[in-house]
Amino acid sequence: MYELVSLVNCRQQGCDGMVKSVSTSRSKRATGASRTQDPEGTKRNILEVAAQEFALNGLSGARIDEIAAKTRASKRMIYYYFGSKEGLYVSALEHAYRQVREGEARLDIDGLSSLEALRRLVEFTFDHHHQHEEFIRMVMIENIHHAEFLERSSAIGELNVTAIANIEQIYARGVVEGLFRPGLDPLEIHWQISALCFFNVSNRATFSKIFGKDVGDTEHQASLRRHTVDMVQRFVVRAEKLSD
Repeated sequence: MYELVSLVNCRQQGCDGMVKSVSTSRSKRATGASRTQDPEGTKRNILEVAAQEFALNGLSGARIDEIAAKTRASKRMIYYYFGSKEGLYVSALEHAYRQVREGEARLDIDGLSSLEALRRLVEFTFDHHHQHEEFIRMVMIENIHHAEFLERSSAIGELNVTAIANIEQIYARGVVEGLFRPGLDPLEIHWQISALCFFNVSNRATFSKIFGKDVGDTEHQASLRRHTVDMVQRFVVRAEKLSD
């Protein structure tokens, strides 16, 4: 009640500073309450912003202050959830890989033919990498560090087991059907898919500048996507089964 009376008196006397201070204090309390009520949402928000910062500035260049300023979280809360900047970086890597694997799981390719399932998987990988440049940049940065921080995460290894398992299942069906070449390693198939889709993002800028063509425009991307699928299929499918 005293606060209300004081505010009324202040307004009458022109005490704008006090009114603004109380309003700001209330806003901060409301923000703090929302963080407490949705910790998973707050952590997700931190990871998404952190991924952008790490992708742009690298592990050494990214600043927790900048990340906190762009999220719904305080600097203290970031350290509470992730322990350190390196801990946040590892968690952001895990989050990025989890997004890829969860997207693959939603493809629902079990009812498709082996060739169609492979096509869908390659298209998804191409589209995901094209739409998530921060993921590609973070993987590039982690390779600069020789996978030092990735090695600290047990989650990333477990997450990526499904990537090979999906290809193993598709490939095994194709071999049984007499469509795919026998003797291929599913890990190598995954490597070839990743290589084509990864390069499309990682080297797009330099490739465009060197050769004077914007390979990132809609027309070039549609062509590259189509030919990426074709190249993977031609690598896997038996020569006599390839259509002209």
